[in-house]
Amino acid sequence: MQRRRGNDAETFCTGFLWHIAAMNAARAADRPCSLLHVTALDVQVDSVSRVAEPVRTGVVGFGLAGRVFHASFIAAVPALSLDGIVQRTGDDAARAYPAATVYRSLEELLASDVELVVVATPNETHVDFATAALRAGKHVVIDKAFAPTLDAALRLERLANEAGRLAVPFHNRRFDGDFLTLRRLLHGGELGRAVTLRSRFDRFRPIPRGHTWKEAEGSQNGLLMDLGPHLVDQALALFGRPRTVCASVRKDRDNGAIEDAFDIALVFEQQGRSVRAELGATMLAAVPEPRFRLEGTLGSYVKVGLDPQEPAVVAGAVVPRMGSGTDWLSETEDRWGMLTTAADPSKPGELQTRPMQTDRGDYRMFYQAVADAIQNGTEPPLTARDAVRVARMLEMARESSRTGTTLSVQDKEW
Repeated sequence: MQRRRGNDAETFCTGFLWHIAAMNAARAADRPCSLLHVTALDVQVDSVSRVAEPVRTGVVGFGLAGRVFHASFIAAVPALSLDGIVQRTGDDAARAYPAATVYRSLEELLASDVELVVVATPNETHVDFATAALRAGKHVVIDKAFAPTLDAALRLERLANEAGRLAVPFHNRRFDGDFLTLRRLLHGGELGRAVTLRSRFDRFRPIPRGHTWKEAEGSQNGLLMDLGPHLVDQALALFGRPRTVCASVRKDRDNGAIEDAFDIALVFEQQGRSVRAELGATMLAAVPEPRFRLEGTLGSYVKVGLDPQEPAVVAGAVVPRMGSGTDWLSETEDRWGMLTTAADPSKPGELQTRPMQTDRGDYRMFYQAVADAIQNGTEPPLTARDAVRVARMLEMARESSRTGTTLSVQDKEW
């Protein structure tokens, strides 16, 4: 097998500079590193571990997820080595990454010496493929949905713990620039006490697409399993455990086989007061709602449009390697969110509105944190328990929708 290996000194310097830069960025933005579970940023880097060989990584699947969200960002992290790709047919992977070995089956990849397996295949295969990888002694990153049910998510968590391996959900939207900006505003206090957050992923696709597993009937597919994990995970990362869940999960299009719309209301308690997060997605929004709308006691923040990383890579942008000196994507000023506040709350009619620069999103940070966890034993960017919590919320959302009731979230279940 061919492997790409960086110079040890280069690997050390790149990793060290990234740690320092990430720590400074987190502190400058007034956000604790624990949001990303990258607690090692606050300790001295172990020079012995930093000169270790890059983590040998294999990606299973080379569709949109494997090609855009995984391979392109793995290849940009010096602490990882993209050694293998499973693509059952075709030569797209071989042409895009000639230094990687292309396998035609998961079994071939698992028989190799890769240490980290990334599952980027259709939803119905996630649990079986992740289970096989863990039993083969590999760490795993699992694209959303981590598992179709709470029970399956718990089984994967138990298996990973027993094997002493990582099972990391790919909730990359924690690394979106708009989400990082939102969190900075929450912690900065410019909006006062948070009252309501609206978070949406709206699309307009009135006619179901043919020949795609994403439109195939089944509880493991549909918008709740596609976009729900991101929206729920972001809300939990911001506010913790909700008190209640109330949801509507439905099929709105005329001829759709999948759940193509949902609305989930989560009520949290912060500082003795309620915070309501209204999460939703639909396939019938010709005019999408804002991506985020945060209301606080001192004002509002409204952000329209999605993080630019996905469309940039889809359009052919090459993600630069960390430490190369080339900046990754920043959002253009015309897409920044708007912050509206009253300089004097006693004069609510005298409002001030200004653009709020979007923090730079960077999915490379996810994979750098995974590499650190494997090489140095630091906390991963997310844990299997994060995925279990999301699976619990999605399952409760379906139950709430089915019964038309509001459900309580018990602390013992968290």
